[in-house]
Amino acid sequence: MIFTILRGLGMANDKLQRAKDQKNDEFYTQYFDIEAEINNYLEYNPDVFRDKVVLLPCDDPEWSNFTKYFAQNFVRFGLKKLISTSYAIESKKYKVGFQLSLFETEDPQYDPDKSKTNGKIFILEKKDDCSKIDINNLEWYYLEGDGDFRSDEVKKLRDEADIIVTNPPFTLFKEFIAWILEANKKFITIGNLNAITYKEIFPLIMQNKVWLGATTFTGGAAFFMGSPDLYDPEKMSDPKHAYIKNGILYWRVNGVRWFTNIDHGRRHEPNSLMTMADNVKFNKKILKKFAELESEPYPKYDNYDAIEVPYADAIPSDYKGIMGVPISFLEKHNPDEFVIVGMCENMDLYGLKTRVYSTEECRKRYREIFGKPGTYDLNASGVVNGYKVYQRILIKPVR
Repeated sequence: MIFTILRGLGMANDKLQRAKDQKNDEFYTQYFDIEAEINNYLEYNPDVFRDKVVLLPCDDPEWSNFTKYFAQNFVRFGLKKLISTSYAIESKKYKVGFQLSLFETEDPQYDPDKSKTNGKIFILEKKDDCSKIDINNLEWYYLEGDGDFRSDEVKKLRDEADIIVTNPPFTLFKEFIAWILEANKKFITIGNLNAITYKEIFPLIMQNKVWLGATTFTGGAAFFMGSPDLYDPEKMSDPKHAYIKNGILYWRVNGVRWFTNIDHGRRHEPNSLMTMADNVKFNKKILKKFAELESEPYPKYDNYDAIEVPYADAIPSDYKGIMGVPISFLEKHNPDEFVIVGMCENMDLYGLKTRVYSTEECRKRYREIFGKPGTYDLNASGVVNGYKVYQRILIKPVR
């Protein structure tokens, strides 16, 4: 859910500050975003969900489009069982905009006290006449606990599942992925693009255990849905980033991506790349970037045995050594073409640095660039002619 999520974005944008402080987790993924992503797995393998148990934790089944989507497609996907769990109201950090559903309040088992303190579980199972199963056949009851995915109760559901699909709290993304993989489960989930750089996540990507999903959100951002009670005209004044439509608040969140360990066809599409010479001749934007670094095209780093490639579409097809590329490269990464060997970072976790700068060198370089005291952290990334570049992933061709 998304506004626990927003704490993980690391954005200084004042428009989001209140939401981040309040850890609002009452925003939901849009139906068509879910459908667009899942369709890619079905196109690659039509039986990907057949006879599988799918778990949707970190969810609010009555409102969630994940539950709605998989319930409506239960028969078409050939699911064996669908399990969806929610987090108790009183355990949430932010309660504005919460609304009980008629699904719960008009049910004989409705308990106003348990509704606040206990999570809920919704189950849809394969019947003998599976042609009639849909969202109206969901059965539910209260969990014993609050529905936290880390509880023993939800862990048992995880162990029963074959595939886990959800939009978890971004602040708990590292822990959530570890929770999934410790049980060796397949998953499709949403996270922030910056999660790629986490020391707990990047090794999984490098080892081909986790990769990005098939689709990207329009403009690199996703619109999530929430209660209009969450609207703040001072903090959400830009209609491009937040608006109310048909009684629903839509909020734009940057840098959102799908993460998975289930294969899809987009992952194996060949990239159309030019040679180094053709890039220099035709790709004008890289010449501007190299000019900013006061370097010739495709310079070697001062502190890594690799060349600088400032844009994913500027990767030279004929270079056989190690290259530093933007983290956005992972959206186009084809494991049949390139191997990920490491990342430019402070701690040299991958043993690829050829130089480590002293504190005095970093202070001296700061004075040279900015004319005042300070520290220019030259060890944080690749360096070209004394200038740091942005975070880089280090890759090399498969052959």
